[in-house]
Amino acid sequence: MNDCLISASADIKEAIRAIEAGKKGIAVVVDPAQKLQGVITDGDVRRGLLAGLRLQDSVTRIMNCRPTRADVAMPQSSLVELLDSSGLEAMPLVDAENRVVKVVLSAELTRRTDTGQATGYSCALIMAGGEGRRLLPLTENLPKPLVEVGGMPLIERQVRRLATAGVERIYIAVNYLAEMIESHLGDGSRFGTEIVFLREREKLGTAGALSLIEETPAGPLLLMNGDVFTSINYQSLLDFHLKHESLLTVAAIDYHVEIPYGVIKTEGPFAVRLEEKPSQQFLCNAGIYALSPEAVCQVPRNQPYNMTDLIESNLNSQPGVAVFPVHEYWSDIGTHAELDKARTELKLARETLDGSDQDDESAVHLQLNQRRAA
Repeated sequence: MNDCLISASADIKEAIRAIEAGKKGIAVVVDPAQKLQGVITDGDVRRGLLAGLRLQDSVTRIMNCRPTRADVAMPQSSLVELLDSSGLEAMPLVDAENRVVKVVLSAELTRRTDTGQATGYSCALIMAGGEGRRLLPLTENLPKPLVEVGGMPLIERQVRRLATAGVERIYIAVNYLAEMIESHLGDGSRFGTEIVFLREREKLGTAGALSLIEETPAGPLLLMNGDVFTSINYQSLLDFHLKHESLLTVAAIDYHVEIPYGVIKTEGPFAVRLEEKPSQQFLCNAGIYALSPEAVCQVPRNQPYNMTDLIESNLNSQPGVAVFPVHEYWSDIGTHAELDKARTELKLARETLDGSDQDDESAVHLQLNQRRAA
């Protein structure tokens, strides 16, 4: 339990580490006497990032100061009823002095398992047709998705993580050196999923291959670029997409630009304020999307079309375009510098683990996330 406890003096990045390390889905804020002060969920973190907060900001700016709690002596049946009626997956149990004694999970109390029948992606599409010119000469005779990161081709990493997340069918759009990708991945059975290849006879952009899927998806579709290496929580993206009932949801990374000079603010010819080495914060497209079937149907058939086109055409529509802030590890393997950085990060993440955990991809990705938040 202690892994998910933090103090009110902690920052948001510490809350993220606690949420992931504690494996309870929440971080519990306590005072020095272990008395409950608040609770933070993954949703609280992402809402804070959307509001412009930074990982270095205090947890007090995002925590729920009046969380649902229960007495540690409450019968299990009553705990289950309280969790269900509150729509919560976890909550703290406290004693008579409001000290946190335990954090309980609904799934642990009921021994429920994920049947895959509730809400899930109908399928996923990986865009893997690019030539990877920025990675030449590495990609002269090798498609970019087969470039290795940590001893495994990037696209295999993507497929394995999607399969682990419960995606049962993965479409892969291929063009450049397509045969090599098809030969390496096969039909997907060895990964526990089904792989269907979509051959682009001409380059269709970052969204055009959606029109090559013969049947309209029955539910949300996950689309991602084939050069993205990430530990994003796909289930959290889906939950966010469904909660906001958006036409499509764009995953976005938090990017900061540090200005190395003093910036002068003016009104007319006169200086009114001086900002010393300020930074600017942006949410940038991460190349990962959740799309409703209606959004997929908007993509024109067999012609070049980009995700930016689909996004811009729906900015003022209802339902519109939601933005899902990503606090997990993310890298665009598009240049030699980014590739080297990702390889180094993965190596360092493995080195922090012991024994067999170094081969446990879930443990490795947890370490990547914690290094990202550090």
